[in-house]
Amino acid sequence: MKISTKGLLCFWKVSFGTRYRELEERPGEMLVDSHGRKINYLRLSVTGRCDLRCRYCRPRDGGAHSAEPEPLTDEDLLLIATTSVRLGIEKIRVTGGEPLVRKGIVALLRRLAAIPRLSKLVLTTNGLRLSELADDLRKAGVESLNISLDSLRPERFSRITGGGDLRRVLSGIERAQNCGFPHIKLNVVVMRGINEDEVEEFASLTRDRPLRVRFIEYMPAASADCARGITVPGEEILDRLAKRYRLLPMEKEELGGPARYFRIEGGAGVVGVITPVSCHFCGDCNRIRVTSNGVAKGCLFSREDVDLKPILRKKDPTGLRNALLDVVRYKPDRHPLCPEGLGGEPIAMSVIGG
Repeated sequence: MKISTKGLLCFWKVSFGTRYRELEERPGEMLVDSHGRKINYLRLSVTGRCDLRCRYCRPRDGGAHSAEPEPLTDEDLLLIATTSVRLGIEKIRVTGGEPLVRKGIVALLRRLAAIPRLSKLVLTTNGLRLSELADDLRKAGVESLNISLDSLRPERFSRITGGGDLRRVLSGIERAQNCGFPHIKLNVVVMRGINEDEVEEFASLTRDRPLRVRFIEYMPAASADCARGITVPGEEILDRLAKRYRLLPMEKEELGGPARYFRIEGGAGVVGVITPVSCHFCGDCNRIRVTSNGVAKGCLFSREDVDLKPILRKKDPTGLRNALLDVVRYKPDRHPLCPEGLGGEPIAMSVIGG
């Protein structure tokens, strides 16, 4: 039996009763942290599982798949998202792991997109399943896609991703372009001695196609064996591009992330750089995140985290609201990452939703 989104929302209202009404009475608040930054962006990880094993994301001995149920149910994720929007979140990015391996992901995205006052619902994916799902994702209400793509050479791509098939990803990108997504962003983690020689080739994709190619500095924090010294600074990437193309700076977009964008003169798309290591953008950070195991974080590398699972088990929107406010309140002024890495235990990016 099919139940409409409206029907599901009515069921949710009845189930939570007065607690739901408490949230309705406080619409449109603005989240501002202790450093004066407006927080309007939530990164919501829906799974820690992935069908790839990228060297900078997952520990070498971790399993790509698991038969265990996801730590957070669809109802948990919907409650987190709805509460966040009522506090002032305007944009939600669904991440993983790989979100498209989660069972029922399209139905979940449809429910998230229906949240009143949510301005943007966007998705990060490795692209392997886009060929079959792109049309459904667009119809569900996903506005734009971020697709991880670290090489345009099949053998190299397979090495970086632990066996990924480049042809499937490229086919998925083409399918997504045909489905009418307003923005398709290709995320390229640039690594010295591994793929930095492809920077110009990636940039050339924007000359004839309305793609956004974003070059991201490698963050030496993901696993115990992650390499040091392979981070390529964003300015070095721009210098390489400027030797071949004339780059025209672009204004920062509303509800945009940390990328600095440039258009190649005459190009249909844009290129961007994201510099978390060489030139951190913490002063403009507008986001919080919830990991796939239900931990709310004010920063990717934060140690001041809040476990939301006990609150979610109680179905307590007021408690959840207060917990999210605490995450914003104690959001650090900047992250501790430097080119030499991050002290302490390695970060499992696949769980956090980096």
